[in-house]
Amino acid sequence: MTLSIRNQLPGTVTTVTPGEVMATVAVRLTGGRTLTAAITLEAVTELGLAPGSAVRALVKSTEVALATRPVEGLSIRNQLPGTVTDVTTGGAMASVKLSVDGGVLTAAVTREAVDDLALRAGSPAVALIKATEVSLATA
Repeated sequence: MTLSIRNQLPGTVTTVTPGEVMATVAVRLTGGRTLTAAITLEAVTELGLAPGSAVRALVKSTEVALATRPVEGLSIRNQLPGTVTDVTTGGAMASVKLSVDGGVLTAAVTREAVDDLALRAGSPAVALIKATEVSLATA
């Protein structure tokens, strides 16, 4: 299956923590960082997720926020530091590519945000992704 979601990071499930309806799934990315996904228990069962399962973490570019450094006091658990490799700007929006351990992420942000954060190729940045915005696919 081919998807329009450009952000596809390979990894391995390390833990599955079930709740009433949802579960949190910790995924160790190939670069060593951990990413957390919050998905339904039904999805955990259908995908057969358990520690050791190979998965791909999928995140739409519109769900990736950027910061210039790690952020404290924030409910967003997924903070992946990296380096900006490319910035493409349009009239209102911009596409920012960020090299992180384990892959490349694309963030769709406003052109104003790129200017305010002074994002350029070579700039350090941190991708911020809510666990509820991470989908998992079996590899």
